[in-house]
Amino acid sequence: MPTTTSPGSAATSATTPASAALALRRLYLARSVFAIVWAAVTLSLAGDLNPLVTTLLVIYPLVDVAAAVLDLRAGRKAASPVLLRLNIAVSTAAAAGLAFAGASGVPAVLRVWGAWAVAAGLLQLIVGVKRRGMGGQWPMIISGGLSVLAGLSFVAAASAAAPKLGTAVAYAVPGAIFFLVAAVRLGRATKDRPGT
Repeated sequence: MPTTTSPGSAATSATTPASAALALRRLYLARSVFAIVWAAVTLSLAGDLNPLVTTLLVIYPLVDVAAAVLDLRAGRKAASPVLLRLNIAVSTAAAAGLAFAGASGVPAVLRVWGAWAVAAGLLQLIVGVKRRGMGGQWPMIISGGLSVLAGLSFVAAASAAAPKLGTAVAYAVPGAIFFLVAAVRLGRATKDRPGT
């Protein structure tokens, strides 16, 4: 939220557009690093669906939940609180679904992972569009759209004769790259903005 004042009163909100952009940039950088590390670890283990791999799969949407909570707490007016809360609900449901699907096998995991990728991708795309004025959002818009397509492919892959987790896990790598590009672009947009 921008700092607002009324005659004779102090600022009622500490979050400025520049500080909101900086907080979002840090969040994007952290998500990028996490996604790369998570993908490297999970890909090395994804040949076999076991309790450790299932736990790692559950962790990924939970990090999405944590990021949305941090986004909400930053109080940025540029983000839709309703969409962020919806993302929290979708990602929480995905984590729970993955925990149960892990006991059913790779096809069930791919179906849940794919459904989550579609829903979360749509939400990311919409939030990115709403934040365009903040700058640095095109990578998030593109990433959201690609997530929808990837999610549909994971659901389709679940019906294959011998479905594999590798492609679904590797899905985190382009996401990490898009978060990194968005962070860099957001940093540039902030520097180019007058008064920041």
